[in-house]
Amino acid sequence: MMPDDYTFEDGFMPDGSIVIFPTDTTFGIACRLYDNEALRRITQLKNNTQFNYAVLCDTLVSINDLAVIDPRAKKLMMAFWPGPLTMILNSTRPHYEKTGEKKIAVRIPNHSSALSLIKKNGPLITTSLSTEDQDMLMDLVKIKANFQDKVDYIYEEYNNFYLNLGSTTIDLTENDIRFVRVGSIKESDILSVVNNTNYHI
Repeated sequence: MMPDDYTFEDGFMPDGSIVIFPTDTTFGIACRLYDNEALRRITQLKNNTQFNYAVLCDTLVSINDLAVIDPRAKKLMMAFWPGPLTMILNSTRPHYEKTGEKKIAVRIPNHSSALSLIKKNGPLITTSLSTEDQDMLMDLVKIKANFQDKVDYIYEEYNNFYLNLGSTTIDLTENDIRFVRVGSIKESDILSVVNNTNYHI
């Protein structure tokens, strides 16, 4: 629960709320981590189907509470965070006990507004907008027209510096790296860092 004088305009998200906000890739829809009522609402927006999401954090300390960080992950975090790289890692025991999820996708975005929202509310479960119109991921007018009555607040952004490309997503839960999606960070960039024995962490 949050005090009544904490508002969406100030960047605070009360229990059960879902918002749309800008990141360093595209706009996303989000709720606070472990807010089951809000997660249920996002699931309804996703037509009650399973969907992929990442937990966006603002510090490595927060990541460490949620995910098991091996040397490969630490190298990649140092090289590409904050930025458009999502890593699927094994869950820590506390996170698994709360969610039943053995894996967790995590990222630290390179976007001041997104980081401010995370600092005020804690880690955010974030997923893409449900739409076949890919332009809507960046078009605030279209986003408002389609989602204004479905979410509690839309955080606006008018600085057009987005990559307009989903984050690169890799799975590090096995010995071999699995490339789930390649965005602005290429496979060769990832392997170069992981295989660089001179890269100190």
